[in-house]
Amino acid sequence: MEQEEYTKEEIDWSYIQFVDNQEILDLIEKKPGGIIALLDETCMLRNSTHETFAEKLYQQFKGNQHFSRPKFSRSDFTIHHYAGHVTYQTDLFLDKNIDYAVNEHQVLLHASRCSFVSSLFPPSEESTKSTKFTSIGSSFKQQLQALLETLSSVEPHYIRCIKPNNVLKPAIFENSNVLQQLRCGGVLEAIRISCLGYPTRRTFDEFVDRFGVLLPEVLGESYDEVTATEMLLEKVNLTGYQIGKTKVFLRAGQMAELDARRTEVLSSSASKIQRKVRSYLAHKHFIQLRLSATQLQAVCRGQIARHYYEDLRGKAATLTIQTYYRMHFARKNYRDLCSASTTVQSGLRGMAARKELQYRQQTKAAVIIQSYCRSYLAHSQYMGLKKAAITTQCAWRGRLARRELRKLKMAAKETGALQAAKNKLEKQVEELTWRLQLEKRMRVDMEEAKSQENKKLQQKLQELELQSNETKDLLKREQETAKAAWEKAALVPEVQVDTTLVNELTAENEKLKTLVASLETKIDETEQRFDEVKKAREELLKKATDAESKINGLTNTMLSLQEKLTNMELENQVLRQQALFRSPVRTIPENTSPKATPHGTPPASKEYGKFAQPRPSFFERQHESVDALINCVTENIGFSEGKPIAAITIYKCLVHWKIFETEKTSVFDRLIQIFGSAMQKHDSNEDLAYWLSTSSTLLIMLQKSLKAAGSSGGTPRKKPQTQSSFLGRMVFRSSNITVDMDLVRQIEAKYPAFLFKQQLTAFVEGLYGMIRDNVKKELSSLLSHAIQVPRIMKASMVPAIFMRKIFTQIFSFINAQLFNSLLVRHECCSFSNGEYVKQGLAQMEVWCGEVKPEYVGSALDELKHIRQAVGFLVIFKKFRISYDEIVNDLCPVLSVQQLYKICTQYWDDKYNTESVSEEVLDEMRTLITKESGQDSSENTFLLDDEISMPISLEEIGDSMDSKEFQHIAPPPELVAIPAFQFLKS
Repeated sequence: MEQEEYTKEEIDWSYIQFVDNQEILDLIEKKPGGIIALLDETCMLRNSTHETFAEKLYQQFKGNQHFSRPKFSRSDFTIHHYAGHVTYQTDLFLDKNIDYAVNEHQVLLHASRCSFVSSLFPPSEESTKSTKFTSIGSSFKQQLQALLETLSSVEPHYIRCIKPNNVLKPAIFENSNVLQQLRCGGVLEAIRISCLGYPTRRTFDEFVDRFGVLLPEVLGESYDEVTATEMLLEKVNLTGYQIGKTKVFLRAGQMAELDARRTEVLSSSASKIQRKVRSYLAHKHFIQLRLSATQLQAVCRGQIARHYYEDLRGKAATLTIQTYYRMHFARKNYRDLCSASTTVQSGLRGMAARKELQYRQQTKAAVIIQSYCRSYLAHSQYMGLKKAAITTQCAWRGRLARRELRKLKMAAKETGALQAAKNKLEKQVEELTWRLQLEKRMRVDMEEAKSQENKKLQQKLQELELQSNETKDLLKREQETAKAAWEKAALVPEVQVDTTLVNELTAENEKLKTLVASLETKIDETEQRFDEVKKAREELLKKATDAESKINGLTNTMLSLQEKLTNMELENQVLRQQALFRSPVRTIPENTSPKATPHGTPPASKEYGKFAQPRPSFFERQHESVDALINCVTENIGFSEGKPIAAITIYKCLVHWKIFETEKTSVFDRLIQIFGSAMQKHDSNEDLAYWLSTSSTLLIMLQKSLKAAGSSGGTPRKKPQTQSSFLGRMVFRSSNITVDMDLVRQIEAKYPAFLFKQQLTAFVEGLYGMIRDNVKKELSSLLSHAIQVPRIMKASMVPAIFMRKIFTQIFSFINAQLFNSLLVRHECCSFSNGEYVKQGLAQMEVWCGEVKPEYVGSALDELKHIRQAVGFLVIFKKFRISYDEIVNDLCPVLSVQQLYKICTQYWDDKYNTESVSEEVLDEMRTLITKESGQDSSENTFLLDDEISMPISLEEIGDSMDSKEFQHIAPPPELVAIPAFQFLKS
C-alpha cells in the first residue's frame, strides 16, 4: 500500500522487496479450489471422512510449492507460511466445520432482556432467507471479510499482543520467543519496510496548520501550501524528505524533531504570553486601587458636604413653616367671614330670581296662546286665496299654452321646409363628392394616357429628327457632287460637242433636282408633323390643367356648400329661438320666467340677426386664416421649450376659434389629411418621429381638455353666448368680447371633436407602429439602430413613454424570435448554443445597465423566457434535477409544453451529458395530457409578438404636465399675420 502511495504521489524512491502472502491466501480461501472450499464440499457429502478430505487436498495441491504432505502421516498436510512451515491434522476438521450454533438457540438468546446477552447474538441476515448449509469455515471467512471491510472504511490503530514467556508468569521476558512472535506477526517486516520508506506522511494543509508557528510569515502572507511547506522544511534544516503531489513525506524521527521545535516555540510563546498577562493584571489591579481610593475620598467629602447642606436646609425649612402657619391662620379667618356673607346674599338673590321666573313663565304661556290663534286665522285666509289663485292661473296658462301650440305648429312647418332644403343640399354635396371622385379617376386616367401619348410622340419625333438629319446630309453630299462636276466641266477646253453626252448630263441633272425637291418636301412634312405633335401635347397639357382646376373648384364648392349648410343650421336655430322669444310666456312674472331655453341655450339678443348673416368678405378672411394655418403646420417648423410648435399652434387656434364646440366643421378633416399625407409621404424615422411627437402632444392636450357636454364635475358657471358653427364662432370672436384664454382647460366638446380625437389616436398608433416596424426591419441587419433611434426620438422631443415602450416591444420581439428558434430548430437547442446566447444576453444586460432608464425602462424583463431557457440549457447534471426544481427555481415562467419541448430536443454537443430523467418527462406528459383535456386553446408553445401599441391614453396623459405647454413660442410665419396675434398671449 505504501509503495502504491509513493507511486501515486510521484516521489523519488526505490522499490522495496517484501514477502507477498497472496499465493498462500489463495491456497486457503480461493473459491473454488481452496482448502476451505474443499472442506465445505467434503462436509456436504454423507460418507466423507477426514482421510477422503486429506486425499482430495493431496490431489488438488500436488504441484503447489506452498503445500506439502508429511512423510509418515496419511491425513496431515503442511502449509509453507512466510514465517515457517505449519502442519495441520485433519482428524477433527469435518466435525468442527459442521458444528454450528442452532438457529432456535440464537433467537432465544437474542430475545433475552439482558442487553449484553442480546448483543452477543445479533440476528443474522441469512436467517430471513431460505435455509442453506453454512459451515464454520464459511462463517469465519464471512466474518473476516466483514472485518476487513470495516477496517477499510475507518482509520484503525493496531495493537499487537505479545507473550513475554511461555510459562505465563510475570517478570520473565524471553527475547528469542518475543522476537519469533514479532517475526511471525509481520511486525519486523512492517518496521523494515517503514524504515526503508517514509513512515511519516502529512497533507500540506495539515503540515502547515501544525508547524506554521515555526515560520509565522508563512501564515501571514498568501503563499500556496506547497511553497509554505518547503519554506518550513528549509527553516528547520531537515534533509531526506520528499514533496509529493498532495503530501509531504518524512523520514523516521523527523516528525519528532519537528514536534520538539514546535514545543520549544510554543513554550517560549507561552512564557511571553504569561509575562504580558501578568503585567496586564498588575496594571489593572493598580488602576482599580487608585480608582477605589479616589472614589472613597469623594464619598467622604460628599458626606461632609451633605451634612452641612442638611443643616442649612433645616434652618430654612423652620422659617418657611412659621411663615405658612401664620398665613394659613389669617386666611382661615378671612374665608369664614366671606362664607357667612355669601350665604346671606345667595338666599336673598334666589328668592328674587324665583319670583322673576314665575312672572316670565306666565307671560310666555299667554304669548303662545295668542300666536296659535292668530296663525290659525291667517292660515285659513291664505288657503282660500291660494285656491282662488291656482284656479285663475290654470285657466290663464291653458289659454297661453293653446296659443303657443298654434305658433309651434306653424314653426314646425317652416322647420320642415328648412329640413327639406338641408336634405337637398346634402344630396348635392354627395353628388359633388361623387363627381369629384369621378374627376379624380378621370384625371388619373388622363395623366396615364397623356404620359403614354407623350412617350409615343417623343419616339416618333426622335425618328423624324433622325430621318431629317439623314436627308439633309444626303442633300449636302449630292449638291457637293453636282457642284464639283460643274466646275470640272467648266475647266475642260472646248471640244467637239457630243450631243449624246450632253443629253445624259442633262437627264442626270434633272434627276438630281427631282431628288432635292423630294427631300425638301419630306423635310417640310417632318417639320409640319412635329408642329402637330407639339400642338397636340400642348392641348393635352391644357386639358390636364383644366381638369385639375376643375377638381379644385369642385373641392372649394363642396367646402362652401358645407359652410352654407352650417349657416342654414344656424339660421334654423335662430328662427327657433325667435319663435320662442315671441311667445307670451314673457308676460309671466319675473320670479317664474325661465332664464334659458329647454335646450340649455340663453335667449338671443335683438342683434343676433346681424351676426347670423356675415359678410362674404369676412368669411373669406377666416378661410384665409385656416389656409395659412394648414400651410404653416404642413412643414416641419421645429420645437420650442422641448415641445413641437405645430401641435401647440394647432391647439391654440382650435381653442381660439372654438372649433371643439362646433357641431359640424371641415377643419378637422383637413388636419387629418395632413397627418395622413405625412404617413404616406415619409418613410424615414426622423420625419415619422416628428409627426409622432406632434400628434401625440396634440392628443395629450385633447385628453386633458376635452370633456362631454354636461359632464363637468364642478359647479356650472354662466358662460357667454356661443355660436354652433365654425364661421359663427369666428364671427363671435371678432366682436369686442375678450375671454381669458388658458392653454389647457376643460372644454365641453361636440361629436366632431371626439371623432377627431379618435382619428388622431389611430394616427398615433399608426406612426408608432411604423417606427417600431422600421426598427424591427433594421434590427436584423444592424442592431446599432437601437442606439440611434432614442437619439432621434429625443431630438424630435417624443415623450419618454414611447421610447420605453418601443424598446420593451423590441426586446419582446427578440425574446420571441430567439425562444421560438430554440423550440422549433433542433440544432439551436444545444449546450454550446446556450453558452453563446447567454454571452449575448449578458452583453445586452450590460448595455441596458449603461443606458439611462428613461430610454430602456424595464425592457430587460421581456427577455425572461429566453434567459430561463438558456439557463436550463447550460446547467450541468440535468438528470439529477426534479420537476419541482425546474418549475419553481430554474424556469418558473415557462409552461409545461415549452419545458417538455426543450427537454426532448436538448442535446449536448460539448460534454455528451444527458437531459432530464424519464421520471421528469413522464410527469410532464401527464400534465400536458391534463391541460390539453381542460383547455385546448393554450396548447401552443410558441410565443407571439405583440403588434399593437401597449400604451393607453391615460398613460400618455400622465406622462406630461399641462404646465409644460404654457411657454411655447409660436411659429414666426403665423405671428406675422394679424389674425394670429392671439398666439403671443
